[in-house]
Amino acid sequence: MPPAPLPLSCPRVQDSSSSVGLVGPTDARVAHAWAIKKALKDRSFFNNLITLYSKTPSTLSDALLVFRRIPSPNVVSWTAIISAFAGTPLLSLRLFLSMLHHPVLPNQRTLASLLKTCASAPSLLPAGLQLHSLALKLSLSSLPFSGSALVHLYSKLGLPDHARQAFDEIPHRDEVCYSAAIVALAQNSRPADALSLFSKMRSAGVASTMYSVSGVLRAAAESAALEQCRVLHAHAVAAGLESNLVVATALVDAYGKSGLVLDARKVFDGMLPGANIVGWNAMIAAYAQQGDSTSAFQLFDRMADYGLVVDELSFLAILTAFSNSGLVTEADRWLHSMSRDFGVAPGLEHYTCVVGAMARVGRLEDAEHLVQTMPFEPDTAVWRTLLTACAVHGVPNLGRTVGRRLLDHNPRDDSAYVMLSNIHAAAGRWSEMAQVRTLMKERGVRKEGGRSWIEVRGEVHVFMAGDRRHERAAEIYTKLAELMEEIAKLGYVEASEVVLHEVEETEKREALWYHSEKLAVAFGVVSGAAPPGKALRVVKNLRICRDCHEAFKYMSRVLEREIVVRDVNRYHRFENGSCTCGDFWKKKCFMGRSKGFRFSSTVVAAVLVQ
Repeated sequence: MPPAPLPLSCPRVQDSSSSVGLVGPTDARVAHAWAIKKALKDRSFFNNLITLYSKTPSTLSDALLVFRRIPSPNVVSWTAIISAFAGTPLLSLRLFLSMLHHPVLPNQRTLASLLKTCASAPSLLPAGLQLHSLALKLSLSSLPFSGSALVHLYSKLGLPDHARQAFDEIPHRDEVCYSAAIVALAQNSRPADALSLFSKMRSAGVASTMYSVSGVLRAAAESAALEQCRVLHAHAVAAGLESNLVVATALVDAYGKSGLVLDARKVFDGMLPGANIVGWNAMIAAYAQQGDSTSAFQLFDRMADYGLVVDELSFLAILTAFSNSGLVTEADRWLHSMSRDFGVAPGLEHYTCVVGAMARVGRLEDAEHLVQTMPFEPDTAVWRTLLTACAVHGVPNLGRTVGRRLLDHNPRDDSAYVMLSNIHAAAGRWSEMAQVRTLMKERGVRKEGGRSWIEVRGEVHVFMAGDRRHERAAEIYTKLAELMEEIAKLGYVEASEVVLHEVEETEKREALWYHSEKLAVAFGVVSGAAPPGKALRVVKNLRICRDCHEAFKYMSRVLEREIVVRDVNRYHRFENGSCTCGDFWKKKCFMGRSKGFRFSSTVVAAVLVQ
């Protein structure tokens, strides 16, 4: 499920000019008529009139007429008309060139408006770079307005390092500069950096804004940093921002992605009846990630009562919920209902959800047919979804075809090589497995290492398989050995068959024992990550493997506490020896297997990638 869209942006680059205090085109024309009648020559009045006309698309031409009748437009006049046409990049840039020819040099507000325009499309990056160069020559890049606009530009174009550098070069940073940088890092998957910068902002005594708080909440959500979410919630209350719609929506999203659906729902209920479509979608998405299709659908059904019209993201959330619950019929029905009953055209992401639902329950032929007949060119996400299903259900022939399609789209996709290699290995096709591994090596592709992290008193600790770098490694391994011995007494048996290599049983056992998520849980126990009776919460960057899934069911009994794992697909809540997923994902590994398959090759992939 993609992250819920939050209205995060740099506030200062939204409007870099002022107005005369009137609020509509009718008022602008009245003011304009009055100025003509009085033969007014005041340039500042006409500068403000340009801004007023630009507030409505239908009167943009009037703004241009006013500008052309100013005898000697100054930098404020040029900035006003350039800002008026910010939604038309080519015209805005042409006006800027005309300004330089007059000649009038820009100020930081002029550049802020132009940089915002360049941030609207990747094709405008060259123009943005030239504006950055000009800002450096004019010594404007380090000023707050143009500096924060540069941060915003690089953020929107997916260049977080450039955004951070632009921020670092601003000597006197205010709340807008910090907000722009925090949002830039959060939007570009740099959550740790965003959280760190927010902390530095508070230490510097800079006030929080709805943008900085919603941005850092997005970062906390991506990291599933529960304690950080709660601290930030408390900060929002203290700063008087809790009731702000943007911040409240970010809180719903953060709690939902941290697995605290009840907390997310409390915040959401507090937003009613003023919650907008973004807030509703965030709440539905929180239920979807838990696989709670009933709650997701009930909320979806209530939107009409509040006068809201569902959009494509509402359907994406509901289809995700059906997919995670294995409700293929419902997912397929709602895909077709989107355009027929709601007038919302399904996009590629919606088809991908249904493909995933079909593939999850072993209906690979139906999934493949949908991929071939949908009105979109399949992307890497579609092919990866289908390849994963081929691995799970043991269908090597289709897996080989799908794997090649995926690698054609993205030759750098490490997961494709790993899954395809393990599909061949599990089918005994050793030469084909070797070919895939060789190709991976020749292309310089390295598989992503499995990582798990756990938050302890606001600090995030990251583990990899067999990781002994932690300062408390000895305690962690001792505790893990104790847990493994205890769960063995309850009936746990290692899934040693998922280790393909022909090694001694002891080596197989160690390969399984020291997975990153097991180390994280053991550390959670020895460090007191949560008070007795509270859940241990672990986040993993890959899918949880079958052995860890089975072990955690037993550990939840031994520890007499809930263990929550958020993997790349969904949440798993282990309590009293069972998981909220109902072992659905694991059962399907064996229901659709082909003749000769003894176990799921996806499990093999999970073990090898740990």
